[in-house]
Amino acid sequence: MVSTTRTKYATSDGIDIAYQVLGDGPTDLLLLTGAIIPIDCMDEEPSMARFQRRLASFCRLLRFDKRGMGMSDRGSPSAPPTLEHWAHDAVAVLDAVGCERAAVFTSYLDSPAGLVLAAMHPERVSGLVVLNGAARVRWAPDYPLGLPESRVDLSRLTAETDAVDQGHDLLAMVAPSVAHDTAFRSWWDRSGNLGRTPAMARASLEAMYETDVRQFLPQIRVPTLVLQRTDVFSGVGHGRYLAENIAGARYVELSGADMPYWVGETGPMLDEIEEFVTGVRGGSGTERVLATVLFTDVVGSTDRAARLGDGHWRDLLERHDQTVRQQLQRFRGREIDAAGDGFLATFDSPGRAIECAFAIRNTLRSLDIEVRAGIHTGEIELRGDGVAGMAVHIGARVSALAAAGEVLVSGSVPPLLTGSGIGFVDRGEHELKGVPGPWRLFAVEG
Repeated sequence: MVSTTRTKYATSDGIDIAYQVLGDGPTDLLLLTGAIIPIDCMDEEPSMARFQRRLASFCRLLRFDKRGMGMSDRGSPSAPPTLEHWAHDAVAVLDAVGCERAAVFTSYLDSPAGLVLAAMHPERVSGLVVLNGAARVRWAPDYPLGLPESRVDLSRLTAETDAVDQGHDLLAMVAPSVAHDTAFRSWWDRSGNLGRTPAMARASLEAMYETDVRQFLPQIRVPTLVLQRTDVFSGVGHGRYLAENIAGARYVELSGADMPYWVGETGPMLDEIEEFVTGVRGGSGTERVLATVLFTDVVGSTDRAARLGDGHWRDLLERHDQTVRQQLQRFRGREIDAAGDGFLATFDSPGRAIECAFAIRNTLRSLDIEVRAGIHTGEIELRGDGVAGMAVHIGARVSALAAAGEVLVSGSVPPLLTGSGIGFVDRGEHELKGVPGPWRLFAVEG
């Protein structure tokens, strides 16, 4: 999903800092991303978009590109930005949105910047959340938790463009749960390329290894929550050190091996953050997110199976399934269920779901298979690997009303695609079984 969130600019020390605002909750939460992911790429990855929109459900979420990356001024690798620069950038964003004080969520590579921000500007920070953070990365005689020089030398290679070919796979090290997800890896690589130039990435990596903010920890007097995943490659020692050296900090260990906050099991983490920021834990046990659901099924499958016989029909269905899965991967859809000759998938974008539906229809026509598709955008419930809720029921009912070769959408979809160039034909109001009230449906032109 291409981000539709408006990008604005704050001025920090005479340079431009790109930022975006999500949600309109009563509490402000400033996000320090923790990875080289520009804000304009964040909504393209479903797991990241889902995590941030959960945050935006209970607060006003402020995210920005630090100087040196993304859409903010890049600067020069010969003089990379300092932690103090990044702290100034954060304050500039708070000023730009009219925020006097905000909670700060920082993680991984950005944790030193978040710690310095809380120490230097306590009047602007209402609370600090640190995930998988560290005050120092490198080993020292008085800090045996850090990486030894041999590991530092090896990790430098991860900044090279051919690092994976040389056997140094950063993604596999920091996010093992998605290391074999080709769609995630493609997004990760593209985001990294857009985030920083290779020279700036190398300069920033070197600066990180020289960073030591332990002297700032006693100066942090704001409420602090330290979250630490137990199986990350760096171990739990860094997080425990932070909690022990920040006055009054609360320390919580969470299971998982991923450094990035948005991958792996995120439910318990989000509950902890929500309770810390708002004072109330969500507690429903069910995460609700805005998504687009796509249903497809083969038209006339019973008659077709009778004519072909079981063996030929089974072979045809296997080619159908392979085709649908290829298109879902191409358009970043998430397969939820495949039963018989139908598929249920979710998307972060209704436009992408429509493109995928047409690609499935057109590709399957070459196999002499005709399908129908139904699409609806609404809140769904995430239940393990499945989804539930009224939005799923609506999508199924819309699909059942589609004609052969038609992509039919609910009335929730066209307003979201105003200006996209996608055309719709009004199919009138319909009663959807089990769904309250009449629903206007539209066929997508094409």
